[in-house]
Amino acid sequence: MNGLADLDVERGRKPLTTIVGNFRPPAGDGVPALLSFGELHTLFHEFGHGLQHMLTTQAEPSLAGMGGVEWDAVELSSQFMEYWLDETDWVVKDIAKHYKTGEDIPPEMLHQLKASLRFHPGLGMLGQLHLSILDLDIHMRPLKAGEKPNERDAAVAAARHTRLLKPLSQDRFLNHFSHIFSGGYSAGYYSYKWAEVLSADAFALFEEKNATQRGSLHLAEVGALFASTVLAEGGGRKAADVFASFRGRAPSTEALLRYSFGGAAM
Repeated sequence: MNGLADLDVERGRKPLTTIVGNFRPPAGDGVPALLSFGELHTLFHEFGHGLQHMLTTQAEPSLAGMGGVEWDAVELSSQFMEYWLDETDWVVKDIAKHYKTGEDIPPEMLHQLKASLRFHPGLGMLGQLHLSILDLDIHMRPLKAGEKPNERDAAVAAARHTRLLKPLSQDRFLNHFSHIFSGGYSAGYYSYKWAEVLSADAFALFEEKNATQRGSLHLAEVGALFASTVLAEGGGRKAADVFASFRGRAPSTEALLRYSFGGAAM
């Protein structure tokens, strides 16, 4: 998502945003470009960013949309949108039609797609925690003369017990970890995981209010509250205060653990 223009009330300028995706092209022989489930997640993720940029009511341009929002919450709106794909059925069914027959995606196929995203969730979460800790470590303690990036990677994993499987000898992931060197997330990669806490807890309110069904009056009510707080306020207030205005309390990890691992929270 790229915000091309911020809201500027004084100048009468409306917000403008674009989503440019590197999705798979048409397959040829009359087969159109078809999104994978992962690409659909990417589209919803970036659309969440776009909503926060476009629906802002913050009059100060530098604080409008995602401007001035602390790193802790910058991924809240984007990851929140992904839960509508994973925790409801009707959203995907409305989108996923057979390109020839128009038939809905079979329930068993949708179940398998969702299950594939939860394969080894513990390893996935541990991996994200490792990258978050490694990012902070590498920016607090620069590499010493002669120290190789993969050596620091291994040292952090050993010290913090964040890796269960031994990496391949040729692994050089840190050399191309672009998020923390050229992607704007220097010492901020942790925000992805923390924002998952916020986004999961935000979506859980929709469930608690029976607001996840299409056409539900509660969906409109809770959605309007989400729009008027998380999506509207930008960086005009502390992200924790904005979240509390929506959720009615401080964030909890219960929903993230439940969505990640199933059943009751750990």
